[in-house]
Amino acid sequence: MDGRDLVRSVQAVGSAGVAQGLRTVRAAWRRKRADARGLPPRGAERARTPGEVREAEPGPGGGVVRFSRSELRVLVAVNGAVFWGWDGAGPEPSYALAGRCPEPDPRAVLEPDKDGGWRVVAERVTVAVSRHGAVEVRTPGGVPLRRDLPPRWWEPVGGGPARWMQRSEVAADARFFGLGGRSSGPRLRDGGYRLWNTDPGRAFGPGDDPLYLTMPVQWVVADAGTHLVFHDNSWDGTITLREGTEGAGSGHDRPGVSVLRIDGGPLRCWVVVGTPARVAHVWASLTGAAALPPAWALGHHHARRGFGSEQEVRRIVAGYQEHDLPLDAVHLDIDHHDAHQVFTVDSDRFPKLPVLAEELRRDGIRLVSIVGAAVPAAPGNAVYDAGADRDAFVRDASGEVVRGVVWPGETVFPDFTHARVRQWWGGLYRERLAQGFSGFWHDMNEPTSFAAFGEATLPRSARHALEGRGGDHREAHNVYGLCMARAAYEGLRELVPEERPFVFSRSGWAGLQRYGGTWSGDVATGWAGLRASLALVVGLGLCGVPYSGPDVGGYDGTPSPELYLRWFQLAAYLPLFRTHASGRAGRREPWEFGPEVLARARVALVERRRLLPYFVTLAHLARRTGAPYVRPVWWGAPEDRALRECEDAFLLGDGLLVAPVLAPGVERRTVRLPRGRWYDTATGRAYEGPGQVRVEAPLERVPVFARAGAVIPVRGEQGGLELEVWAPAPGHTGGGLVVPDAGDGWDEAEIERYVVRRQGRRVTVECERDDGPGAPSRAVRVRGLDAPVAQT
Repeated sequence: MDGRDLVRSVQAVGSAGVAQGLRTVRAAWRRKRADARGLPPRGAERARTPGEVREAEPGPGGGVVRFSRSELRVLVAVNGAVFWGWDGAGPEPSYALAGRCPEPDPRAVLEPDKDGGWRVVAERVTVAVSRHGAVEVRTPGGVPLRRDLPPRWWEPVGGGPARWMQRSEVAADARFFGLGGRSSGPRLRDGGYRLWNTDPGRAFGPGDDPLYLTMPVQWVVADAGTHLVFHDNSWDGTITLREGTEGAGSGHDRPGVSVLRIDGGPLRCWVVVGTPARVAHVWASLTGAAALPPAWALGHHHARRGFGSEQEVRRIVAGYQEHDLPLDAVHLDIDHHDAHQVFTVDSDRFPKLPVLAEELRRDGIRLVSIVGAAVPAAPGNAVYDAGADRDAFVRDASGEVVRGVVWPGETVFPDFTHARVRQWWGGLYRERLAQGFSGFWHDMNEPTSFAAFGEATLPRSARHALEGRGGDHREAHNVYGLCMARAAYEGLRELVPEERPFVFSRSGWAGLQRYGGTWSGDVATGWAGLRASLALVVGLGLCGVPYSGPDVGGYDGTPSPELYLRWFQLAAYLPLFRTHASGRAGRREPWEFGPEVLARARVALVERRRLLPYFVTLAHLARRTGAPYVRPVWWGAPEDRALRECEDAFLLGDGLLVAPVLAPGVERRTVRLPRGRWYDTATGRAYEGPGQVRVEAPLERVPVFARAGAVIPVRGEQGGLELEVWAPAPGHTGGGLVVPDAGDGWDEAEIERYVVRRQGRRVTVECERDDGPGAPSRAVRVRGLDAPVAQT
């Protein structure tokens, strides 16, 4: 018996309560024994490298290059994305791809390259393979963007999964972004980042890694161009980054380096090259269009662990109404369940939940339910009995059902990697719908199983269906939350076919956007947690998940009035705008922080309500183009190095730049503007970018800038959709896209395209139609025409 494990066992019993503490001790030992029995020791390993090139065989979109000890498959798809896989690995099967692999580009040609290598030449990219197996991706003009050195891998002599190591080099000026939800971003500094979805077990802040939703999706932004790289492998691994350094004209630049280490599975990769907008569009075409949230989900949500009764919910809602604060959804945490059991309701505290839900809906407020992944291991529990009858739960290598510990106590876990299990689970949401819920947030689905020591998840040896291929938790762990989200989304599509499902999940993987969004998880209360909130949303959007947001105020503790207000103001411009906290934390209702905070929070809420048509437009465009609502400020100008360093502001769509206050005591702040004219929406003053400006940031608001020529759809004073047009600079034009929501169903809304022109003091707005341009059918308000122009 390991002495450290014994100490941690005693500590767990003391800190969690005797009953639950003993369960976590037993669960930890069960997991340890299961892996000792179910995972063979690696033993001796044989190191391999590709060797020298022998021959190449052309094929659709590229071909196969054979080396003395391996082979490399290279394919350029019709959308310009590059795929390569070692040792016979192809693009499928894949949990990330939406449907089948895209068609190969018929114009791509495999031809000999210099020094005995080969290259695939296509319209948008060239892929060069050296004679020793290095893979270089170049622009059509021949400028190298990344060079993946020959991989190394270690195979167990007795058989089993190989461990891979891939070292890649990028330009010395390159900056790294992405990798899923990272609290230390959005720009990723030097260091290691683990690829293993993890519940940290406490509130987190910057530097805590890994978190709930990791993805091997990496953006690299450099002077030479922007590209995305995705290693399609769900096994545990790490990516170690090191930014390069430039030799100040000496020619001795040190390249940026990314080193991937993966514990098993295939070594296969996708690379997408182009402008940020094009990269996002191609990435979405590979992994799937983002699910479109219902319009109400783009409003304000209020949640808390500890809404103990229907009376408490009514009290909170009455408070919003009394203080004239917009509210669109109330979320119920696990305390509304019967003994924390999923798909149940505590009938003593919520005796008439459907009646409450209907009353709220009449006031324009929806109920959202938490749904956990774990099922109580209790005969007599309806979900457990039904799952046991269907053999739905994960088993270990010996065939026994895996047991863990979550909030209900002893639990079992559905195998969401089995289509039959997903179909069964999706049907269980019928009970939630009958209780009046309109949306669902998935929790504890990394999956988490409490343990006194070791990993707080399932045994790595636990068996999973993996769509019929079979395998263990080492491969299934990172896609578990993704598959749970799929089960819910597809089930709701069948149960309520006339409405768009609303699902967001704490954990997931590449492609999660097909089924919904995510949120920060348990971000720590504090200014560091506030900064981490913005990093998470920007990073997740770059990875293809456009709908996300933090727990306003942080999950734990009691924020100061200033911190709460600044968090609230930031979240008013993020896709998911939700207050949430633990039952032990301080209150999160705006009126709990005094009349001044209440008044200023009301301003933020009213502005969010005014901008709802803009958020609806961004949601539709995210689904159609892959562009996230929230974008780094370098989005339109990645060649601007100063913008690549900016982490305290963001673009909201094409039209707005938001500069939140992320530190205490700040009432003026510096904002870096991209090129072009930008209007301070509060003062009306215009600034010419690129450059820095110093502006007022009083407690009443955060600085927001509108791009000259932007068309922003807003909610008019009478409730209709109006166009807020910001005047172009003299002699310039502008424009924008508007997508009016057709309701919460599936009707496709027409995209309205507007062109804005300025001649002297005259601004004209035209709507482009199939039969030619015409006057807008909507009210138009032009702003900024008389704005004084300040120098940056």
